[in-house]
Amino acid sequence: MSNPDYTVPEIKPEISADSAAGRTAGGLHFDAVLYPHRSLGPRGFMTVMTCLTVFSFVAGLSFYLIGAWPVLGFFGLDVLLIYVAFRINFRAGRVYETVQLDDASLLIRRFLPDGRILSWNLQAYWAQVEMIASTPSAPLLAVRSHGKYLVFGKFLTAEERHEFASALRQALARNRTHRYA
Repeated sequence: MSNPDYTVPEIKPEISADSAAGRTAGGLHFDAVLYPHRSLGPRGFMTVMTCLTVFSFVAGLSFYLIGAWPVLGFFGLDVLLIYVAFRINFRAGRVYETVQLDDASLLIRRFLPDGRILSWNLQAYWAQVEMIASTPSAPLLAVRSHGKYLVFGKFLTAEERHEFASALRQALARNRTHRYA
């Protein structure tokens, strides 16, 4: 799958608001939680916003004193827009995914900030982990089953995707040999 123009047939999710939806039966052989990386914590956010507010106020006040009073409002609007952009980014950072493998199924769930859960339950025997070359530097992590693909872990770095793909491949291989040996 090296052609980025190729449309990948996707596996459709089950949508639920119940956190227990789609639980797997039997003992888990692989259990992982994938979180997006956020380098700016709450304390750093407050520091950035405080510095930005002080700088904007001082710059806006200097423009006000020389007679360009409308500029003060634009500095305030800039601070407000940056605040809103950070809040949207923090909300997107609350998305996480779980990957669970038991004897018969591979369950992948995406937990959204609004409380919804997207769930994909695949037969473990047929699931294959693949890296889809969307760009040379950052291929997408996907599971293929019955000719369809499920892309997940989009928020992981390229190195993390490769490491996770390797770990999941090994778990699937162990599960196949253990169960069908």
